[in-house]
Amino acid sequence: MEFDRYERPAPPRWRVYTLHLLLFALTLVTTTLAGAEWITGAPFFVRDTPFQQEVFRLTGWFTQAQILRGLWFSLPFLGVLTVHEFGHYFTARHYKVKATLPYYIPFFTGFFNTIGTFGAVIRIKDRIFSRKEFFDIGLAGPLAGFLVAIPVLIYGFTHLPPLDYVFQIHPEYRSYGADYARQVYQDGTGMTLSRPLLYQALEHWFADPARLPHPNELMHYPLLLAGSLALFFTALNLLPIGQLDGGHILYGLLGFRLANRLSVVFFVGFIFYAGLGLFTLHSSWQTWLYGGVPYLLYLFVVFRRAVPTVRRTVLLLLSVLAGQLALTVAVPNILGNPGWLVFGLLLGRFMGIFHPPAPDERPLHLGRKVLGWVMLAIFVLCFSPSPFTFI
Repeated sequence: MEFDRYERPAPPRWRVYTLHLLLFALTLVTTTLAGAEWITGAPFFVRDTPFQQEVFRLTGWFTQAQILRGLWFSLPFLGVLTVHEFGHYFTARHYKVKATLPYYIPFFTGFFNTIGTFGAVIRIKDRIFSRKEFFDIGLAGPLAGFLVAIPVLIYGFTHLPPLDYVFQIHPEYRSYGADYARQVYQDGTGMTLSRPLLYQALEHWFADPARLPHPNELMHYPLLLAGSLALFFTALNLLPIGQLDGGHILYGLLGFRLANRLSVVFFVGFIFYAGLGLFTLHSSWQTWLYGGVPYLLYLFVVFRRAVPTVRRTVLLLLSVLAGQLALTVAVPNILGNPGWLVFGLLLGRFMGIFHPPAPDERPLHLGRKVLGWVMLAIFVLCFSPSPFTFI
């Protein structure tokens, strides 16, 4: 049968390139504004402190200096994302697999702090035919991004500004001097960014301890913010689940059957941690009614595709809930990270937790296997169970 005359013609190249460039330009703007928000300590449309109100009165929005500081966040952060996506792209092209250029996803509100983007993605438009190709294409992105994120953090640690930098953002701290952290954060409130193992190691090796920011002030340091977020996104992509980059690596290492079995185990463990501590045996009936019932429905939705039958889905969700309750009895104050539940829903219902088979299932050679296990070690060094902590 002939379908060619009914196929939609491909758009002209200039239109395709224009779309990619436009999305990149918009994302550069939104991430720059987001960086300026973090540095000034207030969202674009919010001016709470006298300092922020005076800046708004004189300039309308951000000063030129603040926009330039925002670029110190957006350029390295987008640089890591770009290198990551082009790592996938060029490796796919090496194997003659059709792939699109990166689609950047801008995101900005101006009313609450964001990082200015939901990241970037490429679309693979051909079938991938071997474990080796899946492995190489999946690994190339996070490895390339990781190799850029490390110099960004090292530069940030070796070029820390003096203590007065914090006082320019928070003039009210100046009266406390170097002891500002003990005075300001004695009530235990604020937001901190995670410091995964690799971040802590680089901090120890390269930073001047006298200039290191308090964890609550880390978001005002654009290079450290960009570098820490780059590590976070690297680890996020390396989760060994489904068709994430880590899932491709796991499939390449272990093959279809074993990789998918482990993927389900990792996914269930991920959801188990995310919902840990939301409910305890001492929770009120109102908590169980208005929170527990939706949570059980959530577990059913995310686990439905993990097991073949409804009965097994129900048994799995009840087992997870029972395990969570038992652990809260043993460790009363234990708490996971409910924010991961949203990502768990994306994995369970849209991205998928199973990896497709390839026609060529031949195992990898030793060199690739070693590199695959190194990438899983990098995942451990970069991953943080709670990337943002509110205390």
